Amino acid sequence: MIYFIGAGPGDPELLTIKAARVISFCEVIIYAGSLVNDEVLKYAREDAKIYNSAFMTLDEIIKIMEEAHKQGKNVARIHTGDPSIYGAVHEQMMELKKRDIPYEIIPGVSSFLAAASALKKELTIPGITQTIILTRIEGNTKMPEVESLRLLSKHRATMVIFLSVDKIERVVEELKEGYDPSTPVAVVYKASWEDEKVILGTLLDISEKVKKEGIKKTALILVGDFLKDIKAYSKLYDGKFSHGFRG
Repeated sequence: MIYFIGAGPGDPELLTIKAARVISFCEVIIYAGSLVNDEVLKYAREDAKIYNSAFMTLDEIIKIMEEAHKQGKNVARIHTGDPSIYGAVHEQMMELKKRDIPYEIIPGVSSFLAAASALKKELTIPGITQTIILTRIEGNTKMPEVESLRLLSKHRATMVIFLSVDKIERVVEELKEGYDPSTPVAVVYKASWEDEKVILGTLLDISEKVKKEGIKKTALILVGDFLKDIKAYSKLYDGKFSHGFRG
């Protein structure tokens, strides 16, 4: 069996119990070494064959999976965060389907959730925003025109922007199409890692602050009014509000 595993955002203790258990019995491990914390490998069996996919092509990765499967071995394919978000697992799954090789996906804690924890913020504030947009700016990977930051910003929802901090100036200019320039912005570098760093600002000054810190990768950009000091309460625990469990 091939197991696609979400290793979480960085802190090895954020690996799920199931993920740790599966890693512990897999004979072959392929992990995204450029992003996954090496501490996650401490759960591997001593005789496990370990490969760092940072130095591999898709064909090389699939070849190892196929050979392991033929030998009756289990493979832990370890991705950072949750593999379903910018994890490049779609192409791997397509190749496995072509070869009738079974696989399973074990979800992980995404970095955007770790970033929200670092900020001590709820991403969905009652009466302020109930929508979260996860996106990125166009780079080597092309973006559909209808998903441009210029258009998405017009919703003024909570937005989390992946893989884009190296283009922070361009990000800000596109966001200004919809958000007010005074809208708060947070950049969280290496959320949940020991060297985590949080930079707070607005669309007016966040670019300068990020460049001053020299941050060019491994960071998320979060924008929206949820970052403000808002006094808002939900109906869930309101004593005047009833629901299925409380009359």
